[in-house]
Amino acid sequence: MLNQFSRTELLFGKEAMEKLQQATVAVFGIGGVGGYTVEALARSGVGQLVLVDDDKVCLTNVNRQIIATRETIGKYKVEVMRDRVLSINPRAVVEAKRCFFLPETQDEFDFSAYDYVVDAVDTVTAKIELVLQAQAAGTPIISSMGAGNKLDPTAFEVADLYETSVCPLAKVMRRELKKRNVKQLKVVYSKEKPIAPIEDMAISCREHCICPPGTERKCTDRRAIPGSNAFVPSVAGLIIAGEVIKDLTGVRGES
Repeated sequence: MLNQFSRTELLFGKEAMEKLQQATVAVFGIGGVGGYTVEALARSGVGQLVLVDDDKVCLTNVNRQIIATRETIGKYKVEVMRDRVLSINPRAVVEAKRCFFLPETQDEFDFSAYDYVVDAVDTVTAKIELVLQAQAAGTPIISSMGAGNKLDPTAFEVADLYETSVCPLAKVMRRELKKRNVKQLKVVYSKEKPIAPIEDMAISCREHCICPPGTERKCTDRRAIPGSNAFVPSVAGLIIAGEVIKDLTGVRGES
């Protein structure tokens, strides 16, 4: 019977669509990368989504985050994303967790309950712990490496972490996960060398923070505030979603 996922079913088949409808995917980080990942997962028919982020939508998110508009500024990202998913697929089950994943909050999550985990957070500590928890539970995970300060959306690749190059974040992750005896990790990364953002204090969050009231982790807490755009992190997020969908269904297509 014709439905909103019929065009997808033409490529994947009925059995694969049933797998997606029954799957639970947890996405950690609902920003420039994670937001587009969730969008594609929802439009592909994933039935259960767990959204994890503690941030509110900020004016400076509007240039790249799919949930960020003038109307959503000041609202929690996970709640905006949840409502968007339900407007796409009212049958979806969406859990919006307003928190930031860290070693001290890991007990709030049961990784064995997820069929797939997406790491789209931006701190090394959280990324490392996500990988450790997911792999300990035997749950597949894919991690996003650096997408800031880049201009070439065609430079992204899917690879094992230990086969990556150029990306500074991937270098740090390789070193830290090797110490922890992590043998492999599927990642999306870019071979483009990051560019240095323009040093203009007139447009810097460092001098003119406009984070919504009540924001727990302000951008000014970072050591460096990266430049960003609409067409690089979105591509990373869509690539991640594609990998999740293909891994869950086993459908890879012709190569």
